[in-house]
Amino acid sequence: MRYYLASDHAALELKSALHEHLKDLGHDVVDLGPYEASSVDYPDFADKLADALGADPQARGLAMCGTGIGISIALNRHRHIRGALCHDVTGARLTRAHNDANVLVLGARLIGIETAKDVVTAFNEVAYEGGRHQRRVDKLSQER
Repeated sequence: MRYYLASDHAALELKSALHEHLKDLGHDVVDLGPYEASSVDYPDFADKLADALGADPQARGLAMCGTGIGISIALNRHRHIRGALCHDVTGARLTRAHNDANVLVLGARLIGIETAKDVVTAFNEVAYEGGRHQRRVDKLSQER
C-alpha cells in the first residue's frame, strides 16, 4: 500500500515518527511536506495530499496538524477524500469499516506518538465492509 503524508509545521515530529512506522509495516511512503519547522498553511498541504490521492486513488493518506481539525476541514472539501480525524483505535477501525476512509487525520498536540502508531496500524489493517454502508459512502462523493 502506498501512503501519502502531509502535515503542517506543528506535526513534523509526529509525521516523521509515523513515516518510519509505516515503512516498518512494509508500506511505500511519500512525504509531501513540509520538511522544516517554518510556519506553513495546512490547507496548502491538504491540497497536495488530495491531488496525490486523485492521481493515485488506490493509495491512502495520513494528514496531521496541531489539532487535526483544520487539515481535516481542508481535505474534506475535496469530493474524493474521506478524511477521518481519529483519536483512538476504535475510531480508526470503524472509519475504515463503515466509511471507507482513505485519509487518517491526527492532531499532533492531542495524541501521543505510541497511540498514534496504534491508530495508524488499526486504520491500515481494517477492510471496508461495503454492503449497507455503500449507499452512504457513494453519497459522500456526489456533487451537490
